[in-house]
Amino acid sequence: MDFQEKIRSIPASPGVYLYKNAEGQVIYVGKAKSLRHRVSSYFHEGRVSDAKTGTLLREAVDVDYIVVANNKEALALENHLIKQKQPRFNILLRDDKTYPYVKLTLGERFPRVYVTRRLRKDGSVYYGPYFPANLAYRIVDLIHRSFLVPSCTVDLNRPHPRPCLQYYIGRCLGPCVEGLTTPEIYQEAVRDVKLFLDGRQSDLSKSLRERMARAAESQEFERAAKYRDLISTVEQLHEKQRIAAAEGDDADVFGYHFENGMLAVNLFHMRGGKVLDRREFFWEDLPEFEPGTIETPGKGPASSRADSPSIDSNGTSETRALPDTAVPKKASAFQPDEFFSSLLTQLYIGQPYVPRNIYVPVDFEDRDMLEEVLSEQMSEKNARPARINISVPQRGDKRSLIDLAASNAKQLYDQRFRIMKPNAKAIQEALQDALTLPEPPKRIECFDISHIQGTETVASMVVWEDGRMKKSDYRKFIIRTANGVDDFASMREVVTRRYKRIQEEKKEMPSLILIDGGLGQLHAAAEALGSLQVINQPLASIAKREEIIYVCGQEDEPIALDHHNPVLHLVQLIRDEAHRFAVTFHRKRRQIRDRATELREIEGVGERTTRRLLEHFGSLQAVKQADVAALSAVVTKNQAQAILQHFNK
Repeated sequence: MDFQEKIRSIPASPGVYLYKNAEGQVIYVGKAKSLRHRVSSYFHEGRVSDAKTGTLLREAVDVDYIVVANNKEALALENHLIKQKQPRFNILLRDDKTYPYVKLTLGERFPRVYVTRRLRKDGSVYYGPYFPANLAYRIVDLIHRSFLVPSCTVDLNRPHPRPCLQYYIGRCLGPCVEGLTTPEIYQEAVRDVKLFLDGRQSDLSKSLRERMARAAESQEFERAAKYRDLISTVEQLHEKQRIAAAEGDDADVFGYHFENGMLAVNLFHMRGGKVLDRREFFWEDLPEFEPGTIETPGKGPASSRADSPSIDSNGTSETRALPDTAVPKKASAFQPDEFFSSLLTQLYIGQPYVPRNIYVPVDFEDRDMLEEVLSEQMSEKNARPARINISVPQRGDKRSLIDLAASNAKQLYDQRFRIMKPNAKAIQEALQDALTLPEPPKRIECFDISHIQGTETVASMVVWEDGRMKKSDYRKFIIRTANGVDDFASMREVVTRRYKRIQEEKKEMPSLILIDGGLGQLHAAAEALGSLQVINQPLASIAKREEIIYVCGQEDEPIALDHHNPVLHLVQLIRDEAHRFAVTFHRKRRQIRDRATELREIEGVGERTTRRLLEHFGSLQAVKQADVAALSAVVTKNQAQAILQHFNK
């Protein structure tokens, strides 16, 4: 069956359709109330050609579809497939910030609480997200102090000889040691934690009061006093939440700024009527297509569909069906209604929490259906009716919030894009003037050193070329000649190695060499270049704290740029990337070193046993000081004796 016959055979039912290219990759996922009408509308003749749709159809050689029962199922399935397949013609949610959740591991024998940023289907219950981020850590700390449920990584499926410090300072019931608590007492504490995290403070207070009364009747006055203090803590938190609820509902407020084919979106998180945090999203490198006709198999010229898909991963918009007499839009025009339809779907469907109100700057076609889906989602989550409202305020305080979010999106756009994208040539010329370079810099290579007290010293080199970071040219270096804490010697070595190889391969030197550090590192790099007889090479450094730029040969006149200056922003961006790359490499080296611990030298002690010992005792020094009885709680008796004999030698 060829492409056109397959399209004609598609049923007129709600569902999801998937366009594929010649390699079988899914390049676009869309939903429809009628699959046959939607897919065939891509090939309607006599319509104005849409550049985005034209590019899609030039690549598409096949279409698959999945029939569902109703439109809400189509919406949910479309969201799932977009996240799974990552098709390049859909908007893809790229988040610059993630928020923490509180995880209660109900699937374990002795459940624990953790702060995590990953949601997994592992039998645990997740609460959140919490913002600001430290709120999740404060909640877990309160659970440790009040309910004594820990966050440790100790294996609680078997007994241990002695508890850790958390038990002795009164922040854990001690389930790791037999006799310190019972499964019944521990499960009671876990139930209290669940009621607390579920927000059922009234039920929790009632249960605690009953237990306090029973303890008092049994003359267990110390336990009754603990219940009394816990009741006081729970009621104080409940009162704070009631005050916050009286001040205002929870809401998310969206604003955006689109310019030069690039998009910045700002999201305000309002909880209890107050803006607690914000989230940023960016889409860049939007291609600009020229309108044109599309050749379809056996059909000749064809044009765009009647109801186009949402924005692609780069933010390119699509055009709705136009009457034959309509004036075509520019291919690069941005359609915020389709964008926000796709963004909100990916952002909220499947999440454990959705605020009661969502304020968006524009209306979109699927708003009512998305409201219904999210309301059902939260009703099922809370086991009681919940209503999610997605509204488009036109005036008043709510519209002012959207305008404020849009203003912040404009600021985010300027910070993110104006340095690297729209004004790349101007920035190069400004950098040339600021550092008195012989020509606008086309390629910048930046170096940084990373170590901890002189151990596992490494270096990184990152490259900025033609207005963007060029990750394919990044390089890592393991420092071999420098001993101890000697950043200057390390910098001399890495610069020497890098440009000696450049000379051997007869490649061009960069327009500018940038050093992360002060005058000492700058002079070390200059000495390395001098040893290679490299002269007149532009060389500069940027000091971290003062953010002052030193240019080699002009050290007496350091350059202090205004902190809003885009030239400084560019230099900081390159420097920070070099630092990130170096620290990441250093951490990997340190992990490799830590795994190759002295314990591995002992006969009969492998990687798993080593990891178990270090997790239980906390450090190699603690293992050395342990006796046979303590070691036997973690390993076999023969292994314990072998470890003891090894360290006694």
